[in-house]
Amino acid sequence: CNSEQASSGGQPPPPEVGVAQVIAKPVQQWDEYTGRISAIDTVELRPRASGYVQQVAYHEGQDVKRGDLMFQIDPRPYRAALDNAEAQLARARVAQRLETIRNKRAQSLIEDNAISHEELDLRRAAQAQSAADVQAAEAAVATAKLNLSFTEVRAPVSGRASRALLTVGNLATADETLLTTVVSQDPMYVYFDADENSYLRYKEQERKNERTAQDNAVHVGLANEIGYPHTGRVDFLDNQVNPTIGTVRARAVLSNADRIFTPGLFARVQFVSGQKAQALLIDDKAILTDQDRKYVYAVDKDGKAQRKDVVVGGIVDGLRVVRSGLTPEDRIVVVGLQKIFYPGMPVTPAEVPMDKPSAPGAPAALA
Repeated sequence: CNSEQASSGGQPPPPEVGVAQVIAKPVQQWDEYTGRISAIDTVELRPRASGYVQQVAYHEGQDVKRGDLMFQIDPRPYRAALDNAEAQLARARVAQRLETIRNKRAQSLIEDNAISHEELDLRRAAQAQSAADVQAAEAAVATAKLNLSFTEVRAPVSGRASRALLTVGNLATADETLLTTVVSQDPMYVYFDADENSYLRYKEQERKNERTAQDNAVHVGLANEIGYPHTGRVDFLDNQVNPTIGTVRARAVLSNADRIFTPGLFARVQFVSGQKAQALLIDDKAILTDQDRKYVYAVDKDGKAQRKDVVVGGIVDGLRVVRSGLTPEDRIVVVGLQKIFYPGMPVTPAEVPMDKPSAPGAPAALA
């Protein structure tokens, strides 16, 4: 065999990889935080009257409206107390009528000097006392009616009810026993903590009138979602920074008409941080990790894949923001990274779009 042919045939051709030009364009700057979904209204339902539970009037886990009957406490002792209070009121009114008649008779007798002025004063005092007795009896009736109404435990807010913690036949103690909980469903809150530097930056933008009402918009994504498909607005910022961890609590309001959000869910929050700025964007698939460093492979003019360490930011339109490490002239490898074994390795670049690296039309060898 010819030695020259053997030496040239022993080296494989450079592998074919898909490369894309770094995208440079102005993007809206966003800050990303983590938060938790919370209900606007969370009520622990407790009875205001003691007694045995006679009925659980709702289905556990169902949506209830404000005023719906939830639990029925045995009303018989309270109904008897109301009957007694009404009887006492009737008795007091009869006594009042009698004292009124006696007072009128005393008025006519005093004109004829048939009774003393002391007797007249006693009759007037008795009439005033009977009027006070009527007022006390009326208050007792109102209290008895109120206590009777407390035997019907109703939903104070509209929302979803939890399981019944007390069933029929169990004793409920007024203002102590927890019956169930009700949480509102629409809208919802998401609480998140902004760092101190971001807080100062927002305040400076407000002083310079660089922030508008639209800048309070947030985008929210749940743990099983890609990106930030839900939109809300910030309606509350705490009045102090937590000195222990250097953050300030913020809150956003989200619509929950389709009941996607449940209190306690983890949420990713994206909040506008300023005006549009020029940024470099690349596909997330092009980014590799070496311990705590992020890097990409860029193909130079000699057709070699050179490693470039990068500092990345958030996601914009499905692409990753690169804060440093690249230039708009760089072409980076987005397909076929597994074919590059070391920095400086020769490759055969094939152009592919940055936003669709696996689109039809890409070389079959790059799939």
